[in-house]
Amino acid sequence: MRTEVQWVDWDGKGLEHCVCETDADGIKLEGVVIGTREGQYGGSYLVVTDASYATREVRVSYVGGAHMHVTSDGNGNWFDCLADRDLPALTGCFDVDIGITPATNMLPIRRLQLPAGEVCDISAAYVPLPSQIEGDFLPSRAAQRYSCLMPGRRYRYEGLFRNFSAELEIDEAGLVIDYPDTFRRV
Repeated sequence: MRTEVQWVDWDGKGLEHCVCETDADGIKLEGVVIGTREGQYGGSYLVVTDASYATREVRVSYVGGAHMHVTSDGNGNWFDCLADRDLPALTGCFDVDIGITPATNMLPIRRLQLPAGEVCDISAAYVPLPSQIEGDFLPSRAAQRYSCLMPGRRYRYEGLFRNFSAELEIDEAGLVIDYPDTFRRV
């Protein structure tokens, strides 16, 4: 199944185009972003999961700036392909959370398959906005919580690492429709 969506940032100044391809082998997310959160930037991303929706590959590039390429073995072990090194700080992370897009929220929602009322704490590999990059451009471990409010329709996301919470409504593909105060679907 192929789904194409666009989001604007909450103020309507930035724009994202995302293509989501889902099949028996997993999910492939690919997008281009012109962003205005915490500064102006352009960027692109590619995320590939396996059949159980565990993240296996992540590529992020910022126009005129940093880029990364990391992989995971599906068992929570991560590798930096550009520097040819393991990333032990991410051990146990099965999901990626790319700060410039709401697309990656679908990954833990799909992977966890929470029933109504269930809550699950996870650690995700968080990819920062360009303004948040300090040193190497790599994901960092981020504590998060997902709560199922209505299976297949509404979830609460909590970024415990930054004291943030939002109720997310998702579409039939599992992609976020609106992400309050951050992104709106076009």
